[in-house]
Amino acid sequence: MKFSTIQLGNNKIEVFNSFLGRESIVLNGKIVSEKSSISGAKHTFTMFESDRKVDCKLNLDYGATGVVMDLYVDNIAIIESPRSSLLLIFVIIAFIIGIVAAQILYHNY
Repeated sequence: MKFSTIQLGNNKIEVFNSFLGRESIVLNGKIVSEKSSISGAKHTFTMFESDRKVDCKLNLDYGATGVVMDLYVDNIAIIESPRSSLLLIFVIIAFIIGIVAAQILYHNY
């Protein structure tokens, strides 16, 4: 499924990902990077911008709100998504579940 479309000047970058972990980066209709990843991958490719070749890095990852994306062109951030630690959220939820379970067990004895 298409995750995002980014228009940078004359360049159109399309980002696709599947539930099975297949990620594809399409630049102006051509696949420039394709990887399989469960936890997100780092894609690198080049494109022409104002008649010069530029290096691009597109990182897909998971945050507390779902899939997040960062795009850098010549090491300049074009898109940076905020991150929330999923590990912290899981620890808090596990802690709350532990307290509730302990209360239930304690009151049953």
